[in-house]
Amino acid sequence: MTLIKSISGIRGTIGGAVSENLTPLDVVKFTAAYATILKESYKNQAVHVVVGRDARISGPMVQSLVQATLVGMGVNVIDLDLSTTPTVAIAVPLKGAQGGIILTASHNPKQWNALKLLNEKGEFISAAVGQRVLELAEEAAFEFAEVDHLGSHITDNSFLEKHIEAVLKLSLVNETVVRAAKFKVVVDGVNSSGGIYIPALLEAMGVEVVKLFCDPTGHFPHNPEPLEAHLTDIKAAVLAHKADLGIVVDPDVDRLAFISEDGSMFGEEYTLVACADYVLSKTPGATVSNLSSTRALRDVTQKYGQKYTASAVGEVNVVTAMKAGNAVIGGEGNGGIIYPESHYGRDALVGVALFLMLLAEKKTTASALRASYPAYFMRKDKISLTEDINVDGILASMAILYQSEEVNTTDGVKIDFDSYWVHLRKSNTEPIIRIYTEATSLELATSVADAMMKQILDLSKKV
Repeated sequence: MTLIKSISGIRGTIGGAVSENLTPLDVVKFTAAYATILKESYKNQAVHVVVGRDARISGPMVQSLVQATLVGMGVNVIDLDLSTTPTVAIAVPLKGAQGGIILTASHNPKQWNALKLLNEKGEFISAAVGQRVLELAEEAAFEFAEVDHLGSHITDNSFLEKHIEAVLKLSLVNETVVRAAKFKVVVDGVNSSGGIYIPALLEAMGVEVVKLFCDPTGHFPHNPEPLEAHLTDIKAAVLAHKADLGIVVDPDVDRLAFISEDGSMFGEEYTLVACADYVLSKTPGATVSNLSSTRALRDVTQKYGQKYTASAVGEVNVVTAMKAGNAVIGGEGNGGIIYPESHYGRDALVGVALFLMLLAEKKTTASALRASYPAYFMRKDKISLTEDINVDGILASMAILYQSEEVNTTDGVKIDFDSYWVHLRKSNTEPIIRIYTEATSLELATSVADAMMKQILDLSKKV
């Protein structure tokens, strides 16, 4: 059982011992710490916080704890109930709130949940503010409100429609163009919020929708991380229904992957590549992705004569780099699309709309579109951590071993070779070492990944 505190929020498994898992006491503690910081930042002002959750089983329990704690701290709660991460993000500034909390463990399995904390712009809090939250929680340095100063609670169920409306109003989205294409799309909502939001968006754009796992029960029918090994059902459904496309999202709808009409994976790494291709063709500018993302985005960006930048892993880091470079689009290779015209946060609804616009305008198939991009192949592996594994020592040793190559230690260790690269880093969301390998062939990516994993395991016995 695990509790992980990082730039991706406070994430842990439900049940077990306090401070070792995401128990009710831990939920209250971290929520109170966050509320304390907001009250310090907005003295003599009423503080409002937007709260939403995905459909995972522990959601209602965690939601009740968070909202009651905020009220007890004298904070006013705007409750979106079942929602998505990007919906909460856009709701914060629209409601004039001072912050937001999304209750979701994103792609993690059902036993996990998390508190993702937002600032007044609907963006993830900075690393410095996050560290302050952890310190206050550790010290229990917060003071609850007296009875006459308790916060209030209201429910606002209007943001499904408001989010869809905001997407349809984007300058590069024209629902008439998509409607004319007469697409048929299969949607895998992994029995969470995406099963409501994605079909609603598609229907608003005139798309025929086939629903697969779209009942928001929180009982995930497969591992919710949208990787090929977990997506056999939708690949079969796309073929069976003769659909133009399959759409897969994670439980909180900030990650997006596509299945082509022939049942093949478009590749979650290429979600951002395709959306960037469309945006750059209309509004040239810089792009950003993280160090673990495919080289294909760099190649497509350079095709348009624009600048590509790689950031450290984590949405906060990507957004920081995007703002610094005035990027027109960015995101992460896990299927996260960040489109600043909408907001600075990963948004699968925005990604779906941009991708359908690209398909409709090109009058092509998803498989043909995928074949038009530079061909890179990626392996994503992981090694579970135990207390006796010295991760920092392993990464330092790997950097020394490959010092003759192009080595980047901004976030873990990334080693660039001529025809492939390897990125080794400690996960922000799980107790694992992530090993990403990309090469010009799947065979090369596989052999390099296997060799690196063996090398890491050998080093773990020595350092």
